[in-house]
Amino acid sequence: MEYRPYYLARAWIAMGHRVRIVAAAHSHVRRKNPVLSGRSRLDQQIDGIEYTWLGTPDYAGNGWGRIRNMLTFLLRLHYLATALARSFRPDVVIASSTYPLDIWPAHRIARHAGARLLFELHDLWPLSPIELGGYVRWHPFILALQAAENFACRNCDAIVSMLPNVRAHLEAHGMAPEKLHIVPNGTNAAEWRGVPAPLPAPLASTLAALREGGSFVVGFAGAHGLANALDTLLSAAALLRDAPVAIVLVGAGPEKARLQARARDEHLDNVCFLDAVAKEQIPSLLQAFDIAYIGLQRQPLFRFGISPNKLIDYMMAGRPVLQAIEAGNDPVGEARCGLTVAAENPQAVAAGIRTLMAMAPTARDEMGRNGTRFVLENLTYDVLGERFIKACA
Repeated sequence: MEYRPYYLARAWIAMGHRVRIVAAAHSHVRRKNPVLSGRSRLDQQIDGIEYTWLGTPDYAGNGWGRIRNMLTFLLRLHYLATALARSFRPDVVIASSTYPLDIWPAHRIARHAGARLLFELHDLWPLSPIELGGYVRWHPFILALQAAENFACRNCDAIVSMLPNVRAHLEAHGMAPEKLHIVPNGTNAAEWRGVPAPLPAPLASTLAALREGGSFVVGFAGAHGLANALDTLLSAAALLRDAPVAIVLVGAGPEKARLQARARDEHLDNVCFLDAVAKEQIPSLLQAFDIAYIGLQRQPLFRFGISPNKLIDYMMAGRPVLQAIEAGNDPVGEARCGLTVAAENPQAVAAGIRTLMAMAPTARDEMGRNGTRFVLENLTYDVLGERFIKACA
């Protein structure tokens, strides 16, 4: 199951609300993926949340298989809409997915239940496939996505978005100004309480050796994908050969093997690649970093703002952050928890590392405390759950 809906649902249940999530069950479902064993539907309860899983075909990539998966889910949800409305009797129906097509079956459920209809905007579709995927605006799939976005903007009682600068776009597609509520990504504060799970011994030994050798550890933790622009970090490492800096990349992903080969070919001895760690070990890992790095490719879509989960983890761990992202918002600057430099600019990244390294440890510690304080006050799912509920009223 997805991280955000799960923890928002847990927060709502703690407030006394009843929650049912209707979701597709296939190989891309990340958490506690149910086994339907050939069934088209499975009802179950997990951690107090009622689930209705609808079986959909697996897919790979972003071609016809994914579209077929979407359509299967939408048709099954449309077919079940009346029964779901009558059996659960929701007060609020939330359409929440990457794509906006689920607004139509959600509208059908809300209409039969006499419920309010809310649209949660994750990514801007069809703008994302147009700007990132090269789709033309008159492609039939794009036209369907645009019709769904327009319908949501005009017919929902409220719209919740993670993107802070999306208002003008949504109003251009028919949204009334008072309908918009911004609820960014967040974290489950309980996962950061208590003693963190220890790191695997080999990884802990490697990090300890770097520190004992006098290295200033710049760490990245997460997926090694194109979007993370990790070539920029390797190029910055080449500019820092003369500095006592160790660049540590922890995780897995499609780009990792190529990045490792590049580091070997260019003799980047100050770069270290480590295996991914379990989620519960992330707090221990981040404590081993002097600063935490996050970067993204330079993309026009970021003009609407960003809300990366990785950054929230860095802030909760109390790490000063070097952010190499150009976006419509600056969460690091807003929280005063580090430095923001130009995206995909190795010289800027190297200069940012040198600046942070030259600071007094007390100044970096204060940045870290600022980040933790900002998350606890604004970005825990308890706080965000209350903001979301207010949007539903």
